[in-house]
Amino acid sequence: MDVKTTFLNGELEEEVYMKQPKGFPSSDGEKLKMLWINAYTLRSEASYVIGIKIHRDRFQGILGLSQETYINKVLERFRMKNCSPSVFPIVKGDRFNLDQCPKSDLEREQMKNIPYASAVGSLMYAQVYTRPDIAFAIGMLGRY
Repeated sequence: MDVKTTFLNGELEEEVYMKQPKGFPSSDGEKLKMLWINAYTLRSEASYVIGIKIHRDRFQGILGLSQETYINKVLERFRMKNCSPSVFPIVKGDRFNLDQCPKSDLEREQMKNIPYASAVGSLMYAQVYTRPDIAFAIGMLGRY
């Protein structure tokens, strides 16, 4: 049997017999089974997983995901906690162009203190997981 390609060729043509390693008190696997069940069984319904809040309404058949906590942390990080929310991230007719980029050395120096790429990246994370509605706006912001 060639063990170098174990994962490439998962089907075995011959039977393989293995001896129980020393240190295992039972060979029936019952203790391992109980350990597996205890480690991976949820005690109650999950409501918050990897920073994403889960809303579930069984009566209406609705399952929703929210990253409100993450968005609030992003707003605090970029000192925008008190900004006004908007229904639409980009209003129809908004135009972005290179004329809006910093032109003088003073403007470029001021922009060095603003982590623009990091802010856009933080928004991309939210967009990928729970906010596909802001994909166009994030794509536009990522160009500059």
